[in-house]
Amino acid sequence: MKWKEYPQNIRVRLITSFFNRAVSMAVMPFMALFFAQELGKVWAGVFLAGTVIVSFIVNLIGGYISDRFQRIKVLLITSSLNALMFLFMTISLLPEKKLIWLFAAAYTAFTITSSLGRPALHAIIIDSTTPENRKAVYAIDYWMVNLSMAIGTALGGLMYVSHKVELFLLLSITSALLPAAYKIWLRDEQIQRLEKQHQNVFYDLLQNYKVAFQDAPFVKVVAGSVFIFAGEFSLNSYIGVRLAETFTPVMAGGVEINGVRMLSLLNILNMLLVVCLTFWINSFTNRFSKQTVLLGGLILYTFGYAFMTSASTLHMLIVFGVIATIGELVYSPVRNAEQANMMPEDKRGSYSAFSSLSFSGADLIARASIIIGAYLAPAMMSVYMGILLMVGTAFIYTGLFVKKQKDQKALLTKTV
Repeated sequence: MKWKEYPQNIRVRLITSFFNRAVSMAVMPFMALFFAQELGKVWAGVFLAGTVIVSFIVNLIGGYISDRFQRIKVLLITSSLNALMFLFMTISLLPEKKLIWLFAAAYTAFTITSSLGRPALHAIIIDSTTPENRKAVYAIDYWMVNLSMAIGTALGGLMYVSHKVELFLLLSITSALLPAAYKIWLRDEQIQRLEKQHQNVFYDLLQNYKVAFQDAPFVKVVAGSVFIFAGEFSLNSYIGVRLAETFTPVMAGGVEINGVRMLSLLNILNMLLVVCLTFWINSFTNRFSKQTVLLGGLILYTFGYAFMTSASTLHMLIVFGVIATIGELVYSPVRNAEQANMMPEDKRGSYSAFSSLSFSGADLIARASIIIGAYLAPAMMSVYMGILLMVGTAFIYTGLFVKKQKDQKALLTKTV
């Protein structure tokens, strides 16, 4: 698809998210460091863990709200509040003795408002696409996410220490422009809204997610994604810790590459491959069936991350890192598009919010792998990671395609 062929809502969503994420990534990765420096490591850990839990709960509420009410109105309200919270964070940094209590309160409020609006933002992609063009849209979204993250990370690395206030001011201005862009260019394409089934709104919310939880194929995909994403998340958890502790420094181009720099190199390599190869790989995979592409991509991804878990030399880490990233580029657009196709029209926001369990669960497994890795040798951790990823592959494949294939065979049998 050419850029002009994308629906207007998709173009607005991609452009606004790109600039917002680029600026956000310049400051958000440093929040743990900021709170640890200002209030101590223990307080920072407890506070940030609490915001993660709050974010997940509010995200579920946001999914329900985005299905019950007009998605554009939800986005206008939440994005306006986001901009206001960033402004408060900026103001709190101006005095010589920073107003940490104001910053922490504004950061918590931002976590809540952004989590409320996120499901609506995800559902807009599904509302504005068709099963035929969804894979192409998710491919460019994936590309722009990684490009914006690379730009944001570089911007933060250059400016965060000495220009913190300027960065937050830039983030405030960017965030303030988003609701204006939504108001001017976004169109309401929500076909069907969720009707309230029960008088008690909390019971109605729980019953709404009960429907998603009883959708066995969708639950399989979400559960499988938990295991699959754990591979990627382990790069900055177990693999990062192992490299920092055991990687033997090597010289490359006159620069010493130690474990920490090796981890940075792997992350940079991942982003560069995504930016350079996304569209070529997407075009190449279009000639094969979705089942073949998904399975082939997941096999490459499993092979890459399983062996990268224990690899100890620069060359082997790079080789397996490239294989894992190519596998991700192959399977990701298919998984995203097919998962979106499974969502009922009136519950797209709720299903999107429910699917966020994939990231929370994967993050939990990745962090737990650090503890497990303290007792298992790297070779055994490779076996452990390989098993997790194979289980995830089986769940995703059967959830997306096995039931569909059975239904098609049953339909053919009836026709005959």
